[in-house]
Amino acid sequence: MTPAELKQYLSTLLDQELKLSVMLWGPPGIGKSSIVAQVAGERGLSLVDLRLGQLAPTDLRGLPVAKDGVAVWYPPEFLPQRGRGILFLDELNMAPPTLQGIAQQLVLDRRVGSYTVPDGWFLWAAGNRKEDRAAVFDMPAPLANRFVHLEARADFDSFRSYAMERGLSADVLSFLSYRPALLHKMDPGQVAWPSPRSWEMAGKLHAAGLDVGPAVGDGPASEFHAFVRLASALPDLEAILGERGQGFSFPTEPSERYALVVGLASRVSSPARAIAGLRWLVDKASTEWLQLFASNVIAKLRASGQVGALAKDVAADPKLKAFLTSFQRGLGA
Repeated sequence: MTPAELKQYLSTLLDQELKLSVMLWGPPGIGKSSIVAQVAGERGLSLVDLRLGQLAPTDLRGLPVAKDGVAVWYPPEFLPQRGRGILFLDELNMAPPTLQGIAQQLVLDRRVGSYTVPDGWFLWAAGNRKEDRAAVFDMPAPLANRFVHLEARADFDSFRSYAMERGLSADVLSFLSYRPALLHKMDPGQVAWPSPRSWEMAGKLHAAGLDVGPAVGDGPASEFHAFVRLASALPDLEAILGERGQGFSFPTEPSERYALVVGLASRVSSPARAIAGLRWLVDKASTEWLQLFASNVIAKLRASGQVGALAKDVAADPKLKAFLTSFQRGLGA
């Protein structure tokens, strides 16, 4: 599943009140944990995120305390006691077998020791695969059989929507539009390698004027910095979005085209600026670049609830009518 598909699947489980135990699989760095956090936040649910690989057995089962001559297990304070939410057991298969056994009881019975998971809580987990070079243990078959297993993979369209909504670095997004194969590429010989998570860190480093190599590795960083140098010769993007760009021509080099189109989209903050960008591209570029601009703009304006207003402005603009059909397909994507 792509991150967008995974998010939709999890949202449906919540909407339908299906309290099935879910196990999310996938390589590190693609955003499994953040997807769970997004789904919980959008539904107004509490989230308890437990990294099982960092816990000891007593951290989950609780401590035995003598009471009237009988040992009573006192549960830890971080386990939910009331309300509604998601109890998320992250790094499940990084936990040693003894802790996995306790987690198994929690998954199978929704209880451990004297603790019972409240009725309003969903129980989900996540882990990496062996092929991801993660230090994982085999999951016991009885435990695995109690989960609904969902496997996530890196996907550029999902990352683009996430990046546009959160205002991530335009240079990083432009580069990955040009080189989507570098969104997620594990390198066994490097401690730093590209992933959605590391590119988000790289964007912050780049904004601070620092080398992105420590986040994504030397090879991808070299390509990124070469791309940024090319992008520095682009036309004035603010002038284009301010309807003052008629004197500029559309670049001929593919990397510069990606940098310009995605750079324009990342600077769109209103339907009016989007219309200005579309008008300029209608005159200067072919349909594929218009569609690239529109798909990025839609991802950005959807987060602020402005897509409907943009669609009306496009429909009312004679210059953009020829583009309207493909634009409407993008709105429904």
